[in-house]
Amino acid sequence: MTKKALACVLAGGMILAGMSTMTAAAAENLTLATGGTTGTYYAVGGVMATVLNPVLENSSITVTSTGASKANIQLIDDEDANLGIVQNDVMYYAYSGTDLFEDEGAYDTFAAVAGLYDETVQIVTTDSSIQTVADLAGKTVSVGDAGSGVEFNAKQILAAYDLSFDDIKVVNASFGDSADSLKDGKIDAAFVVAGAPTTAVVDLSTVKDISLVQLDEEHIEKLQQNYDFYTKTVIPEGTYTGVGDATTVSVRATLIASVDTDEEVIYELLKAMFDNQEALIAGHAKFEFLNLEDAVKGISVPFHAGAVKYYGEQGIEVE
Repeated sequence: MTKKALACVLAGGMILAGMSTMTAAAAENLTLATGGTTGTYYAVGGVMATVLNPVLENSSITVTSTGASKANIQLIDDEDANLGIVQNDVMYYAYSGTDLFEDEGAYDTFAAVAGLYDETVQIVTTDSSIQTVADLAGKTVSVGDAGSGVEFNAKQILAAYDLSFDDIKVVNASFGDSADSLKDGKIDAAFVVAGAPTTAVVDLSTVKDISLVQLDEEHIEKLQQNYDFYTKTVIPEGTYTGVGDATTVSVRATLIASVDTDEEVIYELLKAMFDNQEALIAGHAKFEFLNLEDAVKGISVPFHAGAVKYYGEQGIEVE
């Protein structure tokens, strides 16, 4: 090979290498904020990264463990994360600057991508005299950790029945501690907001007779008039030992993104999720609940431009 020919080959190789480098540089690394390492958010995020990274052309996902919903919104605002999984009620509080975000004000640096699965409001009791939410008056009730989303769910549901925390004996406790207190008879009921079945409640139902306090249609509608992020849900019979169908409400675990993330990146991500749903389900059962109709329900903040584009192609108009 002549020196001239060799020079052409080397130059061509450098050009190809440069193009490869530019392509790699163009792919955006998306940090996905989830939750604690033992929680569902972290597991769901891990499956997303494992399944989607090989098929994404314009981005890749790196999962990080966080303090969950509120922290994830703050991380996106601080530009320390591009994506996050949050409860849609907490998302609404952030966008409107209310409840959990009343002191710090509204956030407008994130947008919705897709509702993933329900996190169900479960009012668990071992007291057979508690048949309705109204029956919680005068009872000792765990309402989740202080300042948590669960605590606000409890306040809102009680208010739909014209009750407040002044009408019950409030206990702030985690799901596990609440289950232990129910088992030991230290409390009468507990609010648990999580995907059903919830491990702490499953364990409790194997050693103690429990029931789930149901919400009736009238009060669900009253609740939804004030908070449109709630959706009606039926926990099916057999979810917990000895417990039949129970009507209640849910909030939704929702994928959000920074508004600064490129439209095409979010469009491709969302398309890849639906195109590869079977592989996602094989990694985590929660992805069975991913569908077009539910992905846009209960969302009370604007959608990311990339999500608007994707849903529009599927015949679904969103804000």
